Amino acid sequence: MSAYVIVNVTPKNPEKLKEYAGQADPLVKKFGGEFVHFGAVTDVLNGSNDHPRCVLLKFETAEAARAWYNSPEYQAIIPIREEGADTVFYVVE
Repeated sequence: MSAYVIVNVTPKNPEKLKEYAGQADPLVKKFGGEFVHFGAVTDVLNGSNDHPRCVLLKFETAEAARAWYNSPEYQAIIPIREEGADTVFYVVE
C-alpha cells in the first residue's frame, strides 16, 4: 500500500534550501520514492498551519518512507535542511 510523506515547510535560507533539495532528490529516488508536488499552501480549511509551503512525496510503503528518512545518507543532510527551512514531516498511510 502506498504511503505519503507530507512536509510542511517555512523557508529560511533559499541557498541552503536549494543545496538540500539537490541532495534530497536523489535519496528519495534511491529509496523508491518520488516527488509528487511542492507548492504554496493556498487554503487551510480547518485548524491552523503556519507553514506557507508543502511537499508531497510518495513511497511504495510506509517502511520505505521510514527507511529513506532514517538512512545515514538522509540523516547526514538534515543539518543543511535545518539551515534552509523549518519543517514538519508526516508519514500518511
